[in-house]
Amino acid sequence: MADPSVLNPHPPEFDQFLQASVGADQNGYAVTVLSTLARLGLDPWRETAELVTLGRDAAPARLGALLARFRDVPALASDHGKVARDLSQLLPEDRASGAPQRAASTVVDGRPGTSGAIWAVIAIMFVLFQMFIVGGSGSGE
Repeated sequence: MADPSVLNPHPPEFDQFLQASVGADQNGYAVTVLSTLARLGLDPWRETAELVTLGRDAAPARLGALLARFRDVPALASDHGKVARDLSQLLPEDRASGAPQRAASTVVDGRPGTSGAIWAVIAIMFVLFQMFIVGGSGSGE
């Protein structure tokens, strides 16, 4: 069976955090953490990875600072600290397996673990295609 990370290179450990609501915007629509970070011009997965590496103690402060900059959700103006503390509890933490830390380092490094294999397969397919084209264009004798 194919590795699911090929189609979705983002760590699934971040999904619960990124899909959590930060509140309702001025039109009454729920705004997620993912949407908030993207609207701030940040890469949501990279920022989440950095929050994970900061740990449970420092992550709420960093997230609170980000939420304080976000003006699309009126309720955040007075409550961004509490929302940040609540949301930071959704960050993955599994010290035993280290999976969130590995996922975070993959996102921060910008290199998914399977990208080398994908590029190798693409290169092989390209070489085979070239051999087929060049080999098939003989003089016909």
